[in-house]
Amino acid sequence: MKTIRTKAIIIRRTNYGEADRILQLLTPDYGKVSVMARGVRREKSKLAGGIELFATTDVTIMTGKGKLGILTGSRLVKFYGAIMQDYDRLTFAYEILKQVSRAADAIDEPAFYDLLEQGFSYLEDSDIGLDFVRVWFWLQLGILLGHGLNLSTDDSGMKLVEDARYNFDESQGVFTYRENGRFTSDHIKLLRLMSAQSPKVATKVQGAAELLEDSLWVAERSFGH
Repeated sequence: MKTIRTKAIIIRRTNYGEADRILQLLTPDYGKVSVMARGVRREKSKLAGGIELFATTDVTIMTGKGKLGILTGSRLVKFYGAIMQDYDRLTFAYEILKQVSRAADAIDEPAFYDLLEQGFSYLEDSDIGLDFVRVWFWLQLGILLGHGLNLSTDDSGMKLVEDARYNFDESQGVFTYRENGRFTSDHIKLLRLMSAQSPKVATKVQGAAELLEDSLWVAERSFGH
């Protein structure tokens, strides 16, 4: 048996028996970890306050030969409670949890933890429109999965240029030059910005809100979503 201490975000909680819960955690140090939280559903449990959804937590886990560790300590660091006051933001927060959990099964990448933490922070910020967060998240997830959106060249390898118009080929994940295409260089500039910066930066760009619907369509499809 050994004890580990790490930051964690709760991905899933499953009731077990009369008072226990099985928790699936995402950590920056150990990836996905499953633990048993014994007695946590009892009224006076010392662990209960530290295992909220949409929160970052410091946890202490006792590990052994089995797949399940034992949660022996939890301390709530940051609870993003404002997310729960808006149905659409809450729905997307669950989508973020689902997508990052799936990605973490495929790739051992510490940055998935940061993506979750940042995503919750942006969702809680009412000054950032939800669609800005959505575009940012899908772009960042694609980058971490190794197939981020190509914002440099079109399907023929030509540089994406100012004042040209493009369509987006979902099957290849690339822009294609079309004289009357759906996407302009302004869309591409916004997507470049949101690939590299926070969504809050993008909200300050004049005219960005008018580009969001099309930009979200591309971001969602850029890696086969």
